[in-house]
Amino acid sequence: MPDTTTTTPPAHYVRPDVKGFLDFLAMAGGPTMSEMGAEGARASYLQMSELAELPPRDLAVIKDITCPGPAGEIPLRFYDARETREPGPAVMFYHGGGFVIGDLDSHHALCTEIAAELDMPVIAVHYRLAPEHVFPAAPDDCEAASRWVAGSPEALGRTITGLIPMGDSAGGNLAIVVTQALSDTPAAVPVVLQVPIYPLSDDKPDHPSFLDFADGFLLTAETMAWFANAYQAVLGHKRAYPIYGDHAATPPTVLVTASLDPIRDSGRVYGAELVKAGVETVFLEMKGSIHGFTQVRKAIPSAQTDLHSIFAAMRLLLERTR
Repeated sequence: MPDTTTTTPPAHYVRPDVKGFLDFLAMAGGPTMSEMGAEGARASYLQMSELAELPPRDLAVIKDITCPGPAGEIPLRFYDARETREPGPAVMFYHGGGFVIGDLDSHHALCTEIAAELDMPVIAVHYRLAPEHVFPAAPDDCEAASRWVAGSPEALGRTITGLIPMGDSAGGNLAIVVTQALSDTPAAVPVVLQVPIYPLSDDKPDHPSFLDFADGFLLTAETMAWFANAYQAVLGHKRAYPIYGDHAATPPTVLVTASLDPIRDSGRVYGAELVKAGVETVFLEMKGSIHGFTQVRKAIPSAQTDLHSIFAAMRLLLERTR
């Protein structure tokens, strides 16, 4: 007789500190981002970052500047652990937030950590947000800012020899999009490394991770749908979904996903395309962790270790390119 017994699929591994944070959020309750509206969601996101994130690091240079953009001045924040330094690469950081929320302040502590630990300049970009500014406003601004930094502007007081596009979530998407744009039409200096952290790379609507982690893991299906409706990305367009771009000329890449993230599989399929194209890639999937872990390092202490693993991978690939 056929075996008609059924088995329960194994539960997904959740780290103890991640579970504690998720349990706290579940007990706290409150309206969803879409219920708050864009302005309310932006304020709530910043408040969560301030409560759940570690304090910013002290640096020699933290300075707000602007650069020219396609629709006016683009706000930037320049970080450096040193007052002066020899010529070298700089990190271009694009913040996450579904293209709707997030700003220079929401990712301030994270950028200070990057600058301090990598010992290199970091330039954070605050691009135009949806729904006020729909696609392609965000990639337009990030590309313009990156090209401006590549020219070693006087405002930085640095000689920049290469760019490292880096970002989380929507910013991870933008890091890939900028890298592809600067491959198609080179800037004054090359992209030497890219670091997309839990990026959205494609427009496939039915990845298993979308279904497995649709609710209860910080980023929800409902919030993602709200972000998508606001951003109005064009399906199949490589500047919205960089999986459709050419991967052959991609520089060395540190690609990061989280195992409990609804967009985990979107990052995985991008990594597979890089490997197929022969791109030197370090793929790090943070087991038992969630989307957004880089910004909640006080609430999830293990996320600090994850972040430093990312830095170690970046140093490894940078050393191999010299």
